[in-house]
Amino acid sequence: MEQSKEGQIFSERATLLQKIKKNMSEKRFNHVLGVEETAVALAKRFQGDLLKARIAALVHDYAKERSDEEFRQIIRTQNFDLELLNWNNAIWHGVVGTYFIEKELGISDKEILQAVAYHTTGAAKMSLLDKIIYVADYIEPGRDFPGVNEARQLAEIDLDQAVAFATKQTLKHLIEKEQVIYPKTIETYNRWVAKFQGGDSHR
Repeated sequence: MEQSKEGQIFSERATLLQKIKKNMSEKRFNHVLGVEETAVALAKRFQGDLLKARIAALVHDYAKERSDEEFRQIIRTQNFDLELLNWNNAIWHGVVGTYFIEKELGISDKEILQAVAYHTTGAAKMSLLDKIIYVADYIEPGRDFPGVNEARQLAEIDLDQAVAFATKQTLKHLIEKEQVIYPKTIETYNRWVAKFQGGDSHR
């Protein structure tokens, strides 16, 4: 008997979950499940690709708990921009994490890998999937910080505004902590936040 598409997806998801769970703490794994739930809901709301949203959400933090030295080695040997060596896990687990996802999980879909790469920094140009994962990571049910409920409300109405809100709050947090800001995060701010303050209005 031929397996239904739903049954195939369930089987593939179960296999993927087993691999992911081995590479992260229980707390991180629960976060991943929350992002999956949120990403699928957003994909339904904004007519995104449900399967890609599910997969990207499940793998977005796959490399989060790797050692710094492992990231540095991949940056040096796998044609990544050597400027990345000046950053840390907050940036590496998305940008460099795509290497581990492709090599260890066999996921080579460019849209999925890009969404993972952008999920903490955003980008000036973001696809619908990029925005879904970026926002889902910010508002998943396990998140509890000032402003998260406002972000959730925006995400029910306008995904672009949710991207702008999350970016503005993230930048505000980094500035208050006097942390160095990754250039792509500034690009995201200039494109998505300024857009809602009378700045660049083209898409």
